[in-house]
Amino acid sequence: MGPSLAALEAQCQSQASKLTLPLLLKRNAEEYADAPALSAGDKTLTWAQLRERTAVLARGLGALGLTRGERMMIMMSSRPEHWIIDFAAVHLAAIPCTAYQTLSIEQVGYVARHSRATVVVLEGAEEVSRWRPVLETLRALKRIIVLDSSAIPAGDARFVSFEEVEAEGRRLHQAEPTVFEDGWRSIRPEDPIAMMYTSGTTGDPKGVVLSHQNAFYEAIAVDLAVPVPMQVPSIAYLPLAHIAERELGFYRALYKALHVHICADPAGVVPLMAKVSPPAFFGVPRVWEKLAGGLRAKLGTLEPPQREAILSAHAVALEAFRLEGVGKAVPPELQQKAAEVDARVLKPLRKALGLDALQWASSGSAPIPVDILEYLGGFGIKVLEVWGMSETTGCATISTPTDFRVGAVGRPIPGVQLRLAGDGEIFVRGPVVFLGYLAADGQIVSAVDEDGWLATGDIGTLDPDGFLTITDRKKELLITSSGKNIAPSRIEGMLRAHPLVGQAITIGDGRPYVTALVSLDPDAAPLWARIQGLAPQSLADLSRDPVVRAELESLVASTNARLSRAEQIKRFEVVPEVWSPATGQLTPTLKLKRRVILEQYAERIASFYANA
Repeated sequence: MGPSLAALEAQCQSQASKLTLPLLLKRNAEEYADAPALSAGDKTLTWAQLRERTAVLARGLGALGLTRGERMMIMMSSRPEHWIIDFAAVHLAAIPCTAYQTLSIEQVGYVARHSRATVVVLEGAEEVSRWRPVLETLRALKRIIVLDSSAIPAGDARFVSFEEVEAEGRRLHQAEPTVFEDGWRSIRPEDPIAMMYTSGTTGDPKGVVLSHQNAFYEAIAVDLAVPVPMQVPSIAYLPLAHIAERELGFYRALYKALHVHICADPAGVVPLMAKVSPPAFFGVPRVWEKLAGGLRAKLGTLEPPQREAILSAHAVALEAFRLEGVGKAVPPELQQKAAEVDARVLKPLRKALGLDALQWASSGSAPIPVDILEYLGGFGIKVLEVWGMSETTGCATISTPTDFRVGAVGRPIPGVQLRLAGDGEIFVRGPVVFLGYLAADGQIVSAVDEDGWLATGDIGTLDPDGFLTITDRKKELLITSSGKNIAPSRIEGMLRAHPLVGQAITIGDGRPYVTALVSLDPDAAPLWARIQGLAPQSLADLSRDPVVRAELESLVASTNARLSRAEQIKRFEVVPEVWSPATGQLTPTLKLKRRVILEQYAERIASFYANA
């Protein structure tokens, strides 16, 4: 019998109450000095080199006037300099905050003014062009650091190159190395480690402030649930403004001294996985949906004997996965058969995808359709859902390879408590709950009630075994004119499971029935069309193609067959545009900006109900 939950919580608390980012970086630089810490392309920094550059940049930032408690905004892609300057700010007890590179000028202005950032770090010309129009409104701003010195506007003394800051920091550090070492020792586990702005799907984003203790309690608890050895490889490919990447790529990496392979372009993730074979990988639902769509499309291109062999193996593995997914034992005969087809057929297929070494494949940030989980599970790709938010420092509940339910997001990590309100809203309490939101006056304002409970805005259910299932966001529930409550994400997930569909939105709030808009997948839809023998054509033309329309009508019909009458889609249209963060319909974490879409397609949506 393993340790009790109370014992696990005590273990997490005991460790997290002693840890800070500077302490862990120092440990790694001493105990794993020559081991790789960060790799990008053919360049690698060891832990000793990473700490030395962090010290240099900390002195450089200090020379610019960055001090304890001040905010530093970063708009930069995933690259070693991002890690270094973030860690450097933390060593000064300042609060770094990464902004999504897809923010509009208006959004940049909002987060910059709200954060009262004193130092801004930008990558190059694109980022400078977004920030220049709002600089005059930033009263607290001291300096703007630019990585690409050629992007610095001529004659503007507020700008300084990353190279210059590093050079000045090196001069200062070499002259007085004890200043850096003495400077960070006053940092406590309960002090802020970072700030993150929420995606802002329903209003202005909020500045979520996390502590060192939040960050490392999460890392410790997750490692207890799904342990990985010290110094194994990991891949960082999500934006560092995303809580999952910040927790996994920064804080868990520090805790376990991982070798982080930086993948600045998400399109390169699969080749990189084949190269480095990470034992754990987190993907937002769209990553797994696109993988499933790609596998379906690929199967369509195979010769019948090869396709049938894979589908036969898939059926065996799926049978075993479904039993595990409802908490039932897999009979020995099925276990043996599944192991045989896995070794002969499925494992070579996973190896070709770079997924053969995965011990823990996880999904979070939004619900993922059960169809996708089962389809991938039939290939031996056991994607396990977690649930959490920026305000819970990442996952508050977790599914493990030996303890999961398909469609549920797991059970609470040690030390975290859940309760459901009368309307199903989930409340969370525990050591991963953030310090609070940054207020306009610079104060950090707690968001928990007098008993320590945080209202999450998510709606869910708990089964008798304690597994949590998320049904929807409280603010996104549709209530039809007849008073029926509809969870749109469930319907949208069913539609997105088809390789043709990139995104879908269901409509019906205050309306007599549910309708939908569908945007085609720019990668999978052309491949699907080619397999069907359609002539090459643009995505806009595909959206009007009668064969595509017929396939989507069949998809909607099959989806409706699984829905209650009130949930069924009565009308839908295929839009010719691709929805993305760059075009404004999605957040940087690929969630629908419902208000934006409803405004953009207001006329078309009105036509759905013209004769209602």
